[in-house]
Amino acid sequence: MKYLFSLLLLAISVTPLSAKDSPIDRIEPAFWWAGMAHHEVEIMIHGKDISQLTPSSDQLQILGLTRTENPNYLFVKIATSGKNPGDYALNFKKGNKIVHTVSYTLKQRREGSAARSGFNGSDVIYLLMPDRFANGNPNNDSDPSTIEKGNRSLPGGRHGGDLQGIANHLSYIKDLGATAIWSTPLLEDNDAEYSYHTYGQSDLYRVDPRYGTNDEYCSLVKQCHKNGMKMIMDVVPNHWGAAHWMMNDLPTYEWIHQFPGYGQTNYRTSTHMDNHHSARDTYYCEDGWFVRSMPDLNQRNPLVLNYLVQNTIWWIEYADLDGIRIDTYSFNDKEGIADWTAQIMNEYPNLNMVGEIWLHDQAQMSYWQKDSPISAIQDYNTHLPSVMDFTLHDAILGALKENEQGWDKGVVRFFDNFSNDFLYNDPQNLLVFFENHDTQRFNEICPSLDDYKLALTLISTCRGIPQIYYGSEIGMAGKKEVGDADIRQDFPGGWPSDALNAFQAEDSKETTGFQHNVPGRNPQQEAYHAFTKKVLNYRKNNAVLHSGKMIHFIPENNVYVYFRILEHKVVMVILNNSNIAQSINPSRFNEAYSGLSTGTDVLSEQTFELNANSWNLTPKTSYIIELR
Repeated sequence: MKYLFSLLLLAISVTPLSAKDSPIDRIEPAFWWAGMAHHEVEIMIHGKDISQLTPSSDQLQILGLTRTENPNYLFVKIATSGKNPGDYALNFKKGNKIVHTVSYTLKQRREGSAARSGFNGSDVIYLLMPDRFANGNPNNDSDPSTIEKGNRSLPGGRHGGDLQGIANHLSYIKDLGATAIWSTPLLEDNDAEYSYHTYGQSDLYRVDPRYGTNDEYCSLVKQCHKNGMKMIMDVVPNHWGAAHWMMNDLPTYEWIHQFPGYGQTNYRTSTHMDNHHSARDTYYCEDGWFVRSMPDLNQRNPLVLNYLVQNTIWWIEYADLDGIRIDTYSFNDKEGIADWTAQIMNEYPNLNMVGEIWLHDQAQMSYWQKDSPISAIQDYNTHLPSVMDFTLHDAILGALKENEQGWDKGVVRFFDNFSNDFLYNDPQNLLVFFENHDTQRFNEICPSLDDYKLALTLISTCRGIPQIYYGSEIGMAGKKEVGDADIRQDFPGGWPSDALNAFQAEDSKETTGFQHNVPGRNPQQEAYHAFTKKVLNYRKNNAVLHSGKMIHFIPENNVYVYFRILEHKVVMVILNNSNIAQSINPSRFNEAYSGLSTGTDVLSEQTFELNANSWNLTPKTSYIIELR
C-alpha cells in the first residue's frame, strides 16, 4: 500500500475528506469506459475496515455488493450500459450519513476499439526481455518503491533495460523485418531478487517503475502503431508474485490456492485431458504453485476470475494493445481460464491471443486451441485462438543435429510435425519458433550459421506466425544449464558502456539510442543479421507466405521440399539438411507447379529451370524459390 497513489489519482477525486484521511487506499480498476461489451464493472475497493461502509449512488446503478471475511475489502458491481463518458459520484455511507465520496470515471473509447485486429499470419513477432534489451533511461534503474536495485554485474539482477530502450530501437526492429513486438511482462515485480523477468507480479495495474511508467508504455504502443508495428502484452493469470500487495492482506482465504500453505504443481498438464487421470494429480497440476515465490490464483472464485478478466481488458483498452500472450496457460483452472479467454474475446472478437502450451504432443497441444476437434471429444472449448508450436521447436532442434535421414530422423521430423496438422482447428494461427526466453538458445545448440539459415527459413515460410527471440539475429548464444540469465544476456549496444553496438552495422555512421563511439556488428553477427533481414523482409511483402496453402513431399536424403500457394503465386522451399551435396528431380513435385517453367531463389538469386532433369543442392542450404 506504499505506492500507486499517482495512478489512482488519475480517476479518483476524494471529498469531503482529505486524501490523508480517506478510508480508501485503492480502487481497481481505477476507471472504466463507456460503451464496453463488458458493461458491468466490479470495482475492488481496499481500505481499513472499508466493509463497514455502504456504497450508494444517484448516478450509477449498483448491481451488487460483496463483502468477504476480510473487512478491508468491498467489491461493488456497477452498471455502465447506456452511460455517457464522464465522472460519476459514488457515495459511502455509515448508517444514513455520507462519510466519503469518490468520483468514478467512465472514459471515451477509441473509435473502432472493439473491432481492433490482432496479430496474424502476416506478422513476424520479435520477442524481447525489456530488462536485457536496452537501457534508454539509466535514471530509473533503481526505484525507491521497489526492493531490488539495479546491478548489471549480477547475472540474475536488474540490468536496467526499459521502455525507453525499446523505443530507441523500434527502427532497428522494423528494419529487421519484424512487424510485432512481444515483450515479456512489464508490470511491477517487487521480489527481493531475480525480479528482472517480471513474471512474479506485485501490482497488476502498474508498469514496473524500473521500466518506466504507464504513460510511457502507452506512448511506446503509439510509436509502434506509427511505424506499422503491433504490440503484444504478456499476461500471467495463473499466478502472481509473493510480494504482491494483496499477499499481506488477502481479500479472502480462498483468493489463492492453499493446502493449507504451499503445495507445488506437478507440471503434468496432460492430466487435463487424460481419461485415466487421478483426482489428486489433476488437483496438484491445477492448484499447485509454479514455484514458492508465485502464489497460485484461485480462478474458481468468481471475485478472482472477474478481477483477472477486467485487468486484461483494462490494459487492452488503456494501452491500445494488438494481442495477448498468456503465460503457463495450461496450468490454470481448466474451466476458469476458458471463461477468462471467452470474456476477453467477446470484448474484442478480432483480437489474437496465444497461449503457452509447453507440451510435446500435437493432440495435447491442439486440445487448448479454440474449437479443437480433440477437446470437442470432452465437450470443452478454451476459446483461445492460438497456441505455441512446441513440437515444431522440438523437431527443429532434433533435425538440424542429424545430418543423415532416418525413418523418423532428420528433416522427416518437419514432415511428421506438419502431417499432424489435421489435429488442429487452425494450424495457420500457430506460433512457430526455434527458441524463446525459456528454452535453450538455438545458436548454442546449433552454432553453425548454416543451421540458423535452415531454421529461420523454415519458420518464415511454413504455416503459422513466426517468432524470433532478441539476439537470434546476431547469433547470440547462452547455456540454460548455466542458468536462465545466460539465455537472457544483454543485447550488445544497449548500454553506454558496451564495447560493441550490434544495433548497427560495423561501418555504420548512424546511431540509435546512446551515441556509441564503438564498432558495430562484427562479421559473424553481420552474416546472421543480413540473412535474417533478407528473409523477414521478403516474407513481409509476400502474402503467399502469410496465408497460402501448404503442400509438402516426403523427404529424401535429408532434403525437405514444400510449397506455399496463393492464387497464382507459388513459392517452393527446399531445405537441404544433409552435410553433403544432394540432387533432386523437379518433375517429382510438378503437381504443385503445373504450367510454370522457371524459378528464382530469392536468397542466392540463382535461376532454376523446372524442365531440368535435376537440380544440384549445396550442403546445409535453404532455398526460397519464386516460380513463374
